[in-house]
Amino acid sequence: MRICLVGPAWPYRGGISHYNTCLAKELLKRHEVDVVNFSRLYPDFLFPGKTQYDGSASAHAVPSIRLIDSINPLTWLRAGFRIAKLRPDLVIVQWWHPFFAPALSKICMILRTFSRAKIIMICHNVIPHERSAADRLLARLAFAPVHGFVVQSRGDAADLAGIRRGARIVARPHPVYDFFRTGDLGRDEAREMIGEPDGPLVLFFGYIRAYKGLDHLIRAMSLLREKREARLLVVGEFYEDRSRYDELVNGLGLSGAVRFVDRYVGNEEVQPYFAASDIVVLPYNSATQSGIVQIAMAFHRPMIVTDVGGLAETVSEGRTGFVVKAGDPAAIAERLEAFFRDDLGAGMERFFDEEMRRFAWSGLTEAIEALHADIAGGR
Repeated sequence: MRICLVGPAWPYRGGISHYNTCLAKELLKRHEVDVVNFSRLYPDFLFPGKTQYDGSASAHAVPSIRLIDSINPLTWLRAGFRIAKLRPDLVIVQWWHPFFAPALSKICMILRTFSRAKIIMICHNVIPHERSAADRLLARLAFAPVHGFVVQSRGDAADLAGIRRGARIVARPHPVYDFFRTGDLGRDEAREMIGEPDGPLVLFFGYIRAYKGLDHLIRAMSLLREKREARLLVVGEFYEDRSRYDELVNGLGLSGAVRFVDRYVGNEEVQPYFAASDIVVLPYNSATQSGIVQIAMAFHRPMIVTDVGGLAETVSEGRTGFVVKAGDPAAIAERLEAFFRDDLGAGMERFFDEEMRRFAWSGLTEAIEALHADIAGGR
């Protein structure tokens, strides 16, 4: 088929860009693929981080056409007609936030009118974590012209079914992010690279927002350190005021046990942080799914996740990680203490290769191809 992917790609940074790029590379093994990218993603005043662009020394990239300005309707028209001229059989659109509903809706409406392409939307978050009253209305606008949907958790499938009744929906878990792993890097070498001492090391990775529950993990570390001299490494840019976390760390007497790497780390830096750590914790208050789980999976790092969204669907209890109740620092601390006390990580290593087969990119592309065939057959 000729396929067009619509969504962010390099030079933009972050999980959706990485996802779109991985999907394009997998589809290129069997199809002709064009990637239609943004010329402007977020207006600067709406973006909470320092930059939207990827400054990695090793870019994860595919060629793309940068057409879509998220706040310029003329570019939505140009993009829609440009895609129609490519005469794709299938257009795959990335959806992650209602802010993009007007642009994506207009592009899809043009394609429904002026092309024969089938449109599949991949929903990363049907409704965003920080919700507003307009979210469902904007989602309904964006979803109206779409033929079929791919979601990555049961919760998102239920949300989508409530917004777009009768929609064709395929649920497929977020695939593994294995492109960060470039060869083998030992734990001791990785710790020397990032300046971490020996001893139990817990990793929180990814940008920091309130819904991710980092405060619960910090409190859990205070409880854990009553029994064990463990350290917490927090790697990611703060998308909210950092001061409350600094105050929490200092108030709990953890200033020597918690290290913040307050920035977006480049692709080439991801491996040392995961290789150096013993376990990755996602103490989220809410979630649909997470690319962090899939990075940890690629590095064979056990995880502790909370029982929200699709996190428990991706972590296999006792094999690749553990599930605890959300908002419960004591439960996180107890699981961490048991993990280190009983050296559980050594026994879990053998399960990762098997579990990773569930999250192959080929499985996602096959699901998309099957959904397209179903849509095309039904016209």
